[in-house]
Amino acid sequence: MAAAKKAVLGPLVGAVDQGTSSTRFLVFNSKTAELLSHHQVEIKQEFPREGWVEQDPKEILMSVYECIEKTCEKLEQLNIDISNIKAIGVSNQRETTVVWDKITGEPLYNAVVWLDLRTQSTVENLTKRIPGNNFIKSKTGLPLSTYFSAVKVRWLLDNVKKVQRAVEEDRALFGTIDSWLIWCLTGGINGGVHCTDVTNASRTMLFNIHSLEWDKELCEFFEIPMKILPNVRSSSEIYGLMKAGALEGVPISGCLGDQSAALVGQMCFRDGQAKNTYGTGCFLLCNTGRKCVFSEHGLLTTVAYKLGRDKPVYYALEGSVAIAGAVIRWLRDNLGIINSSDEIEKLAKEVGTSYGCYFVPAFSGLYAPYWEPSARGIICGLTQFTNKCHIAFAALEAVCFQTREILDAMNRDCGIPLSHLQVDGGMTSNKILMQLQADILYIPVVKPSMPETTALGAAMAAGAAEGVGVWSLEPDDLSAVTVERFEPQINAEESEIRFSTWKKAVMKSMGWVTTESSESGIP
Repeated sequence: MAAAKKAVLGPLVGAVDQGTSSTRFLVFNSKTAELLSHHQVEIKQEFPREGWVEQDPKEILMSVYECIEKTCEKLEQLNIDISNIKAIGVSNQRETTVVWDKITGEPLYNAVVWLDLRTQSTVENLTKRIPGNNFIKSKTGLPLSTYFSAVKVRWLLDNVKKVQRAVEEDRALFGTIDSWLIWCLTGGINGGVHCTDVTNASRTMLFNIHSLEWDKELCEFFEIPMKILPNVRSSSEIYGLMKAGALEGVPISGCLGDQSAALVGQMCFRDGQAKNTYGTGCFLLCNTGRKCVFSEHGLLTTVAYKLGRDKPVYYALEGSVAIAGAVIRWLRDNLGIINSSDEIEKLAKEVGTSYGCYFVPAFSGLYAPYWEPSARGIICGLTQFTNKCHIAFAALEAVCFQTREILDAMNRDCGIPLSHLQVDGGMTSNKILMQLQADILYIPVVKPSMPETTALGAAMAAGAAEGVGVWSLEPDDLSAVTVERFEPQINAEESEIRFSTWKKAVMKSMGWVTTESSESGIP
């Protein structure tokens, strides 16, 4: 019986999904895309000063090992032979920056997380040197912002003596989380592979998205030595083999930044197809095919994927929102109005309205379409009647309003409005949120029944790699996806009134600059 079950499953593919708030390892059947088992571990975030966000790279690495081990144990309990796992893909929180010592294998500082604002003064100083930001944006598709890795590396070089010394002594390696994990998993100090893929490289502000190479002029501008940078590879090829643990010897053959992975996992392979992922932040990506489209409305131009060494590169327009799921974590950890994240739906359901309360969660400034790092969070429209249920509802509405802003920008840039929105990510299990989103966008919201599309995308890239070949990406071979659909249920006029009131609150949040907050993050 057990043997027959194993035989039917065929080749399996694992995916490490290392996000901002948690790490997961998931195993899929490569023939059906069915999720067989997974394990998840929450990751600590440290906030040493206002606006600073850090994580421990070693804790992240240990969480990956723990998730792999626990998932393998669960598979054994299900009578599934783990020797059927033929490849592993890696998907990761992007931009988060690690510098480590290649001799000892030790991180030289905590990981500086993408949300971190300590580089605000660095950005202001650099901006003075390039009127209009243009040469950076034309090469990278990105505005000069605290969000991207180059300014984080610059801060580490300016402020952390251990990093300065290691660079001088040729011991330092830089990478985003994918590079740190792949280097460690493929042996670390004993021959670990120092690489990244084009999607993660395109988020550093050091990578030329046209030539697909590290850019000498950009590295000189940020004064970052090119010798510390990882080798850039495609998103689907064998980088190296696992060197320890239950999956020793299995190739790591897929690597995508989390939002690119979700685009692949949602099968958005055609020009004009888009998806919105609701994680710590919120990210709307639209595939623009083999051409770079530059936004006139505050969106980023980024590399979507390159699924093989000899395969073409595809690009995307991206609307990035810093705070989505993070606002729920804040209500739990900072205000204590919920004990677990899934309670938010229950509270919001009790009232079914924010009762005129509006929430702009600009905890890390505002990203698209404003790019205003000095904006601060605001809750307004409070009365004696307002209670925690109304604040919970306003928090969910804020996620939807922010998505509306980036969708409007996307529609203006592309010229063809999206007829529906494909969604994924942890927050999509919240039905109130999904219905609110349909109401606020006034288009249907479509959610796959298997919401783990980020991990699925990494698994697809790994399984399709040359030398692995267990996952076909041909359109006819891709599994049909069952979906849940949310239709708008309020009239368009009501939707517009709510949105325009929220936008007034956004303007207030951008005027909220105190001396204290504008100097935050200067060490």
